[in-house]
Amino acid sequence: MQARYPYSSGDSRPAIAVPAGACDCHVHAYDARYPAVAGAKLLPPDASMPQYRGIQARLGTQRAVLVTPSTYGADNRAMLDGLGQLGEQGRGVAVIDGTESDAQLRALRDAGVRGIRFNLSLGVTSSADQILPLAARIAPLGWHVQLLMAPDHLAAMAPALSGLPVPIVFDHMGRIAPHQAGAHPAHALVLRLLERGRAWVKLSGGYIVSARHSIEDTALDALARSYLDANPERVVWGSDWPHASASSGMQPMPDDARQLDRLADWTGSARLRQVLVHNPAALYGFPA
Repeated sequence: MQARYPYSSGDSRPAIAVPAGACDCHVHAYDARYPAVAGAKLLPPDASMPQYRGIQARLGTQRAVLVTPSTYGADNRAMLDGLGQLGEQGRGVAVIDGTESDAQLRALRDAGVRGIRFNLSLGVTSSADQILPLAARIAPLGWHVQLLMAPDHLAAMAPALSGLPVPIVFDHMGRIAPHQAGAHPAHALVLRLLERGRAWVKLSGGYIVSARHSIEDTALDALARSYLDANPERVVWGSDWPHASASSGMQPMPDDARQLDRLADWTGSARLRQVLVHNPAALYGFPA
């Protein structure tokens, strides 16, 4: 039987009251019109903005941040097409390779892009030695660098990351597994950068870093709360729809309503609006 909501299990709404202006800060668009980069490890089926609108209606979110996935390398066309459909309620995070002209970067900014992503977890989009020069390139635009890499790699890059001329956004909880919280130097690095106001963390991909591949894993609680306690003004949330690892058949499909409910478990009522509305507005430049 076909799921009611594409690439999302369950069909209920969140149990929490989602505040007006809530933003899903990690979404991907997939479109077979655009070829995958050579060596891409995730090749999910098409996932469109009309399909995602159904997810928004279910969750009660209104804003979204589209991130170019590893599947396309530095080809941002699927992301930009999606941004065009989201309009003023959308922002983007692109992948660049350094060959772009200043005019091309300004065009990305005008389209709603507010940062660039380095996905070093799959080894197909960018190399670590590009981070500093590309960060310097985007600094005049007021953008940020979004990073996804293995904890050992992240810890080894501590000196370079601490000196970047732009803010850092760590997606998928820093890709730190719950059992590494408090024990791995990468976790300490992320907390230190958060405390100094130099970084942000997305409470996204909990089902990816969980040993159980489930957002219901209570081991996620301490990890999520460690980030919130370090700096609640530097934490945002993302669904990771359409869940490429799940839609590619690598793990169970998460329930996006439960993802929001689990966020509320971590934030409590006092911090929920801040994480869903105020922090994304500050990071991505949505209207207040």
